[in-house]
Amino acid sequence: MLDFSQFSGLVLFMFIFTAGFWLLIFLLTFVVPYWIGGTLWENFKLKQEAKKAANGK
Repeated sequence: MLDFSQFSGLVLFMFIFTAGFWLLIFLLTFVVPYWIGGTLWENFKLKQEAKKAANGK
């Protein structure tokens, strides 16, 4: 049987563990793809502008 300090420690550990787990899932499914997609889009736009500038000369 757990006393109160052991129980509260277990609850705190489980909260931190599950919060870290869901944060990792959120980062891998939303933040990282958004970051990669934005980087690719910006590079595409820069290349388009460079082509327009080269053709305009």
